Amino acid sequence: MRFVVYSAKPYDRQFLDAAAHAGMRMQYCEARLSLETVALAEGAAAICAFVNDDLSRPVLEKLAEMGVRLIALRCAGFNQVDLAAAEKLGLTVARVPAYSPYAVAEHTMALILSLNRKIHRAYNRVREGNFALDGLLGFDLHGKTVGIVGTGKIGAIFARIAAGFGCRLVGHDVRPNPDCEALGMVYVTREELFRTSDILALMCPLTPETRHLIRRETLPLLKKGVMLVNTSRGAIIDTQAAIAGLKDGTIGSLGIDVYEEEADLFFEDLSNDVLRDDVFARLLTFPNVLVTGHQGFFTQEALRNIADTTIGNIESFFRTGRALHAVSTEQLASP
Repeated sequence: MRFVVYSAKPYDRQFLDAAAHAGMRMQYCEARLSLETVALAEGAAAICAFVNDDLSRPVLEKLAEMGVRLIALRCAGFNQVDLAAAEKLGLTVARVPAYSPYAVAEHTMALILSLNRKIHRAYNRVREGNFALDGLLGFDLHGKTVGIVGTGKIGAIFARIAAGFGCRLVGHDVRPNPDCEALGMVYVTREELFRTSDILALMCPLTPETRHLIRRETLPLLKKGVMLVNTSRGAIIDTQAAIAGLKDGTIGSLGIDVYEEEADLFFEDLSNDVLRDDVFARLLTFPNVLVTGHQGFFTQEALRNIADTTIGNIESFFRTGRALHAVSTEQLASP
């Protein structure tokens, strides 16, 4: 049985080949899924897609016409999929709900530590023989208030890490997580969390309610000089608003592993090209901004779990008619 893997990198091939069972024929395509590349799935029983693949209605219609029955996402998020169209077309969409919450939570803390102690700037200075400390002043994490929007598996593990540094924890979610409350987290309104957080970590899924959670209208609610970190989905922050907040000091520093227009940038080597995204280029000019290219998930354990779960979804669907981790339109508004 043939399966087409879009947006495939060498590491995807390595881990998926190791997880695949006998009889599974994986065809790897480095190209992203789009209307221009959907024809590559002709004759395939299922396709495997990633975060920046196009799974809009026109693409889904083409897939259904070609006989594809399953879309196996090798990611947790599914905001890139028109789920209503998929259901009407009889396409099953499956995802990897949890690959390694430790990976993302640990990367979030790495961004915070690097931003606070200016590790990225110090690294470049020392390599140039500059050992001056001017401009590298940080603060103790101990005693600071860390606000977490989204306290699911990743948020809870990050809360445990922050608690280990002696931080005070406040959270906001549609329902409290007992594991976080056991750490001393106090659940508050979004406005209270914005007002009191020295460090604000965005760890929620992208839904209509969370899209542009940080925007020009909510900037005045933030504590002056807040450190803002986003390792969830790019569109939770309005980048233009973040730039405005950086310019007037509302946002003291910004760490992002995701970007709302990342599809044309991330996961590719563009070192020989001119960046055509003026907003992103502007963001990179700030000394108090640290950007990583959606690598929060990128650990050996996470890639192994992603491959195992993806293969499990495929095997279960074609053996029983049901994917292990199918996604429905009812989950669109889930926390």
